[in-house]
Amino acid sequence: MSAPGTATSTPFGRTRRGEPVECWELRLPSGASAQVLTFGAVLHRLRVPDAAGALGDVVVALPDVAARERAEGYPGAVVGRVANRIAGGRFSVDGVEHRVPLNDGPNALHGGEEGFDRRVWRAEEVPGAEGPAVRLTLRSLDGDMGFPGELTAQVTYTLAEDGDGVRLRLEHRATTTAPTPVNLTSHAYFALDGTGTVEDHVLRLAASRYLPVDEHLVPTGELRDVSGTPFDFRSATRVGERLREADEQLLLAGGYDHCLVLDGAGTGERVVGELAGPRSGRRMQLRTDAPGVQLYTGNFLDGSWRTPDGRPVRQGDALCLETQLLPDAVNRPAFTGGGLGEAVLRPGGVFATTTTFAFSA
Repeated sequence: MSAPGTATSTPFGRTRRGEPVECWELRLPSGASAQVLTFGAVLHRLRVPDAAGALGDVVVALPDVAARERAEGYPGAVVGRVANRIAGGRFSVDGVEHRVPLNDGPNALHGGEEGFDRRVWRAEEVPGAEGPAVRLTLRSLDGDMGFPGELTAQVTYTLAEDGDGVRLRLEHRATTTAPTPVNLTSHAYFALDGTGTVEDHVLRLAASRYLPVDEHLVPTGELRDVSGTPFDFRSATRVGERLREADEQLLLAGGYDHCLVLDGAGTGERVVGELAGPRSGRRMQLRTDAPGVQLYTGNFLDGSWRTPDGRPVRQGDALCLETQLLPDAVNRPAFTGGGLGEAVLRPGGVFATTTTFAFSA
């Protein structure tokens, strides 16, 4: 018996190189839907009900492929081969140094200057027991952006609903022909109220530690207790409540752009937090088996993005919750093992993480 809902594909234009881009829509009987682009494996739109039952987008969308190719900030994309920053764009595997092109000051960010967010992935509908699903696959050749080994990366989006609400599950997988660092995540920008500031959103994260950063936003290597800091979201807290405190870490990043170390790492997929939009009544529960989540409050959004209805997207209009391995772990042995995962994927192994965004109102 097939799961309820449909998965359909329509053309979505072409890249500047002439590559065709598809938009896959996963739609449920209630009308809730998710749209996924083959360009960057982007979560393009996600429509879920508010407290009054009205459907609305909860992620930032851009109007077309050209806008996405121009945009900085990775809107909605799956980023890799290694998400977050690699210090100096350098790392060593088995005694051999590799270099990734710098694209963030002295660092390599989200896979280098042409990461997975700039590629066209291959998509196919896959049978889902819970709801419609689409799997996107990307082949990254040996030496791509300086990374060793041929990597096959996949992300499967599944949309489902039940009496508790709508949920979108992302399953990331990768295999390799040679030892290589891998850290895939979704860079979706959430705004549960659709428009207006997310500083009034209320956030809870089960994270007792966070990673302080240096002036280049690379972790210093310390795993610091969140107690008494603006990074303590163990109790539900308004996002903007401490955003403008004279805290050194907030000043360095211009807001939140830090990885929080999630409690219970290594114990599988679990509920690690919740985000609530006060005007819409929407709630988003976050479940993951990843050890960390990068909280990013869109500090570099400057209005250059325009949504399909022409609205500029500025700082504070959306936030990201990027579930992942700890950043720069390939250069920080203390950020691996003990439930934190391994920074290097080896032949015969599988990189696999699952994150679920579960919505209720």
